[in-house]
Formats: sequence, structure tokens, C-alpha cells
Amino acid sequence: MIRFESLNKVWPDGTHAIRDVSLEVPRGQFCVILGPSGAGKSTLLRAVNGLMQPSSGRVVIDGTEFNARTQSVLRRRVAMVHQHFNLTNRMSVAANVLAGLLPMVSTARAMSGWFRPEHREKACELLAQVGLSPAHLKRRAGELSGGQQQRVGIARAFMLDPEVVLADEPVASLDPKISSDILRLIRDAARERNATVLCSLHQVELAREFGDRIVGMRDGQIVFDGSPEAFTDECVESLYHGAVWDDTTPEEAAGSSLALGTTNVSLA
Repeated sequence: MIRFESLNKVWPDGTHAIRDVSLEVPRGQFCVILGPSGAGKSTLLRAVNGLMQPSSGRVVIDGTEFNARTQSVLRRRVAMVHQHFNLTNRMSVAANVLAGLLPMVSTARAMSGWFRPEHREKACELLAQVGLSPAHLKRRAGELSGGQQQRVGIARAFMLDPEVVLADEPVASLDPKISSDILRLIRDAARERNATVLCSLHQVELAREFGDRIVGMRDGQIVFDGSPEAFTDECVESLYHGAVWDDTTPEEAAGSSLALGTTNVSLA
């Protein structure tokens, strides 16, 4: 469903954010990207919807390469749940959810409040699915708690029934109980639509609980790719506390689901 082919990103100051990443994520999979700050997780996600233009390599979504010619169509199939919610605080909850239709509705129509009755009905249904009552519809988004705001963000993301959902640290500012609730909502909504989820996280236990697959990144490279069960405590220690690669390259080691837990790495 999503295929990264030899993806590289070098920032103007010479920093390598992504280094020769090749990865394929099938339809319907909940794939968690783990790694320390600066590992390249957010940069990788933003390549999928064009918020980041790679220096080389390409991103292919369901057989179609993401580029200037195809981006307007592909963006309708890709939704994003943001770390800081990305809501317009002065607007109502209903208006924020309806903003999920912007890829197919002109900005002028959206600003004037033009939406079809079926659009408004769907917004209400999605809010109910994420646990918000009709009483929230007219409230300003800025009046809600962090957990409620992220629920609004999830409802907005699913307005166009996306095939791909990018979740960039969606629970970074939430407490553990609410974090589990939010990830469960994303997972369940995606499963209902057979949508692919690419989710960056810092919380290892949440990755193990909700991910079908864990991809570990460090210094812009993939150093682990396997099941949650294979992501052992030794793998966690290596990923977050300074893995030093010996004779085997990270790319070769990533071919094994136990790459970070073997003698291919030692702790600095």
C-alpha cells in the first residue's frame, strides 16, 4: 500500500534526516515507527502526504508515485492526526471536523460554511464514534481538554474515509489512560475501513500493544523491522541508548526481526 524506495532527505544545512530508507507497509497494517528524537520518524511520515519533499528516492501509494502531478488526488486518500491536534481553536467542533473535507471542497466554500447535509450528518456520526456527544458540536475547540481535542482530530481525519492515516506522535501530550483510548480509536476506525496506519510514537509499551509491526529508526535509518513480540527489552535498550553497529550494516541487520537484539549491535 505504501512503499518507500531508497528515500533520502538532506536539509539545507547538510543534516541527513532520512538515509536510504526502503520500506513497504501493506494495506490494513498498523505500523508503528519508534526511535529517539531526531531519528527521522516525522520526516518519513511527512513524505507520504507531500509535506516533505525527499532529496532522492520516491514514495508510492497503492501503485501511484506521489509527485506534483498526482499529489492533489493522493492527498484525498491520506489523512493525518497531529501531535498538537492542529485544530482552529476559535472555530466550533463541528467546523473543525468538517475541515477534513478541504481536499475536495474549495476553501471559499468551506469558509462560508457550505457543506452538504450528508457531510454534516457524517461529522456528527464520527464525533459519536470517538465518544463526543452532540453537546460538543457548537463548542469552540479551544474549550476542550487535550484528549477531547484529539478525538476531534481523529473524527476530522476520517471524514474522507482515507486509505492511509498518518499519526505523528498523536498521544505525546496525553496521559497514559487517554493515550490508550486515543490509539484504540485510531486503530478501530482504521480497521473498519481497512486503512493503513503509519504512527510515530515514543511510548514502547503502547507500540507493543497497538502495533501490528514495529519499525525502529535511528539517525535516519531503519535498524529494526519486526513484530511487537520480537521487539525485546534488549532491542529497546539498543535503539534508545546508543547502538553501535559492528560488521553488519543497519540495512542488513534490519532484515532480521531480531536485528537489535543480536550480536550485530553492542551498547555504547
